[in-house]
Amino acid sequence: MCGIVGYIGNPERTIGVLLNGLKSLEYRGYDSAGICVVSEGERNTVRSEGKLENLKIKIEDKQITAPTGIGHTRWATHGKPTENNAHPHSCGPVSIVHNGIIENYSDLKEELSARGHEFYSDTDTEVLAHLIEEQYEDGVLLEEAVLKGFERVEGSYAVAVLSENEPDKIVALRKFSPLVIAESENEKFIASDVPAILPYSKNIIFLEDGDIAVITSGSIKIYNYSGQEIKRDKKLINWDPVMIEKAGYRHYMLKEIHEQPRAILDTIRGRFSESEFTVEFEELLKFNSKDISKILILGCGTSYHASLIGKYLIESIAGISTEVDLSSEFRYRDNVIDDKTLILSISQSGETADTSEALIAAKEQGAVTIGLTNVEMSKIAREADFTVYTKAGPEIGVASTKAFTTQIITIYMMAVYLAIKRKKIDKDLSKDLIRSLISLPKLMQVALELDSSIKVLAKEFHTYKNFIYLGRGINYPVALEGSLKLKEISYIHAEGYAAGEMKHGPIALIDENMPVVLIAPKHGNYFQKIMGNFQEIKARGGRIIVVTSDSSFQNQLGKDDRIILIPECSELLSPLVTVIPLQFLAYHIANLLGTDIDQPRNLAKVVTVE
Repeated sequence: MCGIVGYIGNPERTIGVLLNGLKSLEYRGYDSAGICVVSEGERNTVRSEGKLENLKIKIEDKQITAPTGIGHTRWATHGKPTENNAHPHSCGPVSIVHNGIIENYSDLKEELSARGHEFYSDTDTEVLAHLIEEQYEDGVLLEEAVLKGFERVEGSYAVAVLSENEPDKIVALRKFSPLVIAESENEKFIASDVPAILPYSKNIIFLEDGDIAVITSGSIKIYNYSGQEIKRDKKLINWDPVMIEKAGYRHYMLKEIHEQPRAILDTIRGRFSESEFTVEFEELLKFNSKDISKILILGCGTSYHASLIGKYLIESIAGISTEVDLSSEFRYRDNVIDDKTLILSISQSGETADTSEALIAAKEQGAVTIGLTNVEMSKIAREADFTVYTKAGPEIGVASTKAFTTQIITIYMMAVYLAIKRKKIDKDLSKDLIRSLISLPKLMQVALELDSSIKVLAKEFHTYKNFIYLGRGINYPVALEGSLKLKEISYIHAEGYAAGEMKHGPIALIDENMPVVLIAPKHGNYFQKIMGNFQEIKARGGRIIVVTSDSSFQNQLGKDDRIILIPECSELLSPLVTVIPLQFLAYHIANLLGTDIDQPRNLAKVVTVE
């Protein structure tokens, strides 16, 4: 995800602070960078495609000094990774940097253009600069113009805004994207992540959703959207180098759970067109989807669960018959495949032995192969006819989290891509599917706010020795994944089932000593069916944890049952929201039991042997 840095203080230090801050955020990935600094009546903006070294060279040539500045590293979403699309973006005296996605930017851009605004980039961010500039009239403060300009903005964002007219001020605003602030003697700092600020101050203010911060050389003031001043406490951050690498989280797994909205954003960047009618896969330009009669998805472990969800997505969206197989089983069976079969092999590392060997075997039988992996130049990437990369970033924890969700979102986009190529959906449906995709990161961010409440819930359940997880339809594989996470890191026995199969055996196990995790987002016929499963479990004395988007479920719970309320989401994308509470539950139970969460016993991150 993109990185933001801002500074007010010593004119001789501004450029260094901005560049050092951006350097510390390089781990997020980026394809362009830029800064904007202002002094009395003067603005200097320098942007560059590629790495920070390119930007540094351009800045050195200019020898800029100024007391106030903002900087940004961008990973392209709307618009290609060019210097023209790099941040900061400006309109009139206003300059802005932005993380996130503006969901309704096309409508806003069309309205602004009709009012005479001219745009010079393909980004959604430039729309924000124009919206603010339009409100920034004589006598209006920058923070007032920002609030007014954002009234109709929909999406996820963290922004830092400055103006030539008020050079001693940065206005910051956040919604579903992180921003932090700090100060030291005569200096103020802002960033999208703590490491960019930590060399200068260990007392950090974490902005919350809906906060707007007005930062000057003399003060930091924080307001809500109604303009009322609010207080945010400073937190002392004493991180050693390892903790900085973990961003302050106790374990990599917890950090990686919280990184999922960002990983989703990174994975979808550059995949959809500005019109929001199409999904683009340049890697598949030579792939002729019309010659494919069926798809077979191969994976192991968590990737297998992502594959099962992928079956629902491809069949529902693209209408192509899709099967799923365990890579280890596929290798040793007589398979009926030919040159009309597409093999989609999924592996986070790209080195999973069973999956890579299964792919090679399928190629030998004439199948077309696509590798889906997180690691460039891995074995699967080298062997597949075509390779599509997720952008999860490094995943250190053995128990996969963000790799799982980025795999699902990539298959979702591939399903839309195939549906468009094969003319299975019209533009209106394509637009709806893509807009649901764009809104997903903020829904996942809402789900992440369940962390503390699930930590409390884990204290009630960490002494149980067995769990059952139940789900229906596209959330049945989430039940499998939730139970796997609990087994992997807590060493508690857990099993996942399709909820309709409960009465065909597992119901015999249910009593007061068997917690049942019921995954029940409110979607169509599945919801009524799973309500029936709920009543069957209740009748047999089982303790239930319900993961649902229906608050009325609360009225049916017994005194020993618990509910985890998640935000409403489209059915096809619901697994990316329902899985987050299950990841948290496994993590917090394992933490209470004192297991080695990041390196569970007997497990390896990359399984390179059979």
